[in-house]
Amino acid sequence: MSRVNPPAMDTGMDDGLQLDVAIIGAGVSGLYAGWRLLVGDLAPEGTRPETVHIFELSERLGGRIESVFLPGISLAAEIGGMRYLQSHEIVNSLITKVFEQEVTPIDFPLGDDGNHYRYLRGQRFKANEWENAQADRRTYKTRYFLPDAVVGFTSDQLFNKIIYDVLMADPWFRERYPGKATFTAPYDYAFTLTAREWDDVKPNLTYHQSGPYDGLKVNDLGFWNLIKDQVGQEAYEFLSVAGGYYSNTINWNAAEAFPYLVGDFSNAEVKYQTLAGGYDQVGNVLAQRFLAQDPSGKRAHLWGQNGLRRIDPAPGGSPYKYILTVANAQSGKSWTVYAKAVVLAMPRRALELLEVDRFFATPEVSEQVRKNLDSVISEPSFKLLMGFESPWWHAEFNALAGESITDLPMRQCYYFGTDPSNSHSILLASYNDMRTTPFWSALMASPQRNLKRFKPRATRLASPESLAQVESLQAPAVMVQEAVHQLRELHGPENPVPDPYVSYFRNWTEDPYGGGYHAWQAGVSVREVMPFMRRPDPAERLHICGEAYSDQQGWVEGAFCEAEKMLQAHFGLAWPSWLDSHYYLGW
Repeated sequence: MSRVNPPAMDTGMDDGLQLDVAIIGAGVSGLYAGWRLLVGDLAPEGTRPETVHIFELSERLGGRIESVFLPGISLAAEIGGMRYLQSHEIVNSLITKVFEQEVTPIDFPLGDDGNHYRYLRGQRFKANEWENAQADRRTYKTRYFLPDAVVGFTSDQLFNKIIYDVLMADPWFRERYPGKATFTAPYDYAFTLTAREWDDVKPNLTYHQSGPYDGLKVNDLGFWNLIKDQVGQEAYEFLSVAGGYYSNTINWNAAEAFPYLVGDFSNAEVKYQTLAGGYDQVGNVLAQRFLAQDPSGKRAHLWGQNGLRRIDPAPGGSPYKYILTVANAQSGKSWTVYAKAVVLAMPRRALELLEVDRFFATPEVSEQVRKNLDSVISEPSFKLLMGFESPWWHAEFNALAGESITDLPMRQCYYFGTDPSNSHSILLASYNDMRTTPFWSALMASPQRNLKRFKPRATRLASPESLAQVESLQAPAVMVQEAVHQLRELHGPENPVPDPYVSYFRNWTEDPYGGGYHAWQAGVSVREVMPFMRRPDPAERLHICGEAYSDQQGWVEGAFCEAEKMLQAHFGLAWPSWLDSHYYLGW
């Protein structure tokens, strides 16, 4: 099956354009909202908009989903979001029921831990050493000084233990959800709460442990606070590093962290999938289907390199509520759009750059919007891809997929795969977040720093001409050299790492993204903020949706769920015929 490529966006202008709905942002939530508005089933009282246009600031669509193809390699490499879970019902339903003729789901393999490395505090070992020791009734010790009760636990097992202990310490939970959290000595924990049940638990769970937090709601605690209180700071450092993601253990809302971790990161049974030809096809197909509703471009239109600058109220008597000022990148000029409703399908940082609170006429609403913008944390994230002439990780230690993890600034590498027609291969050489991103930021080009880009090297399959086309996308040479240095330290002298022939990097911390993903602040009433953001002022037709203010942050599913709830509650759309009627969309 051929790859679905993104449709061309119109980079021109149409001053005085009049619309029913203007959607700002061509990420997955904006594309989904536009498609559903034009093709979705209507509730009995619903009225379909006649004209829906999507405006995108950049030259590409998809937001933080981006699949790239390096010269000489036909495999897609993911520089942004890269996978989904079977529990992601909207994503799965779209792929298998609606877009089944366009895209093909495939497994996103995690590989075998016996072929992956952990390199922590200068100690190099295979990732399955813990499980091997447990099977032999031994205790595998790392260079972390952990409490005796948790020495020998993997990071996943320790996350599960902490969550289990907090749940079972609350009499309310034990009485309300008997058998929903279980423990099989000495390491196995299981959680069978549904998403709806977790939404009951999160605001109601009380923390019970002698100390400073006894009696507080878990929702009011930061996850760092809770981990440190449960197992100590040294164990917290172990979880932060060995778990692979600093973002999982920052001081975000502890109640929100619980289902997030047991549903994904610490769940040994979890299975991931992606799309053959690149995960970004989720957005590409949505865009194609959206535009297909009117090939003339009047009802459905996709504007590229046209960013929103401000929204003003339309004068009294106008059939339109808003006047949008849109900046066209190619001409350097601004133009005017009139709209009856506006959907801001954008992450937190993009909303802040717009000073979105100014768009609301009521001071009380503006103040609440400002407050709620701050209710989530923007999490810095950075990815660096490399292309190699052969998969050295196959030859040396037989890693076919999955990741190795270290406390070096590179944090993770992921063995993406080898072109089936040749030996050229892709490695995600660094996947890091939070505290390590400044390390790499100092190696990025800037007006104050004249760093030479990495010079791609021609191979028998990557011609100088093809490499010249991606020369502007190369990481600085010093960054590539540093990453290779860390790869060699992670894998050890017995696994020689050659130099790559090409690179590609993306700093998701840069504007307008502000981060790769988001997390709820401690103490936030998530069940109040989420519906508020979908329509901050009932008297206005200004809406906010996307992954940032969802309860599945960091996932395409979170963006889809927020868009779907907004469309049903405020645009008169009925439940999709292709979606399981029992699926729980969240607050």
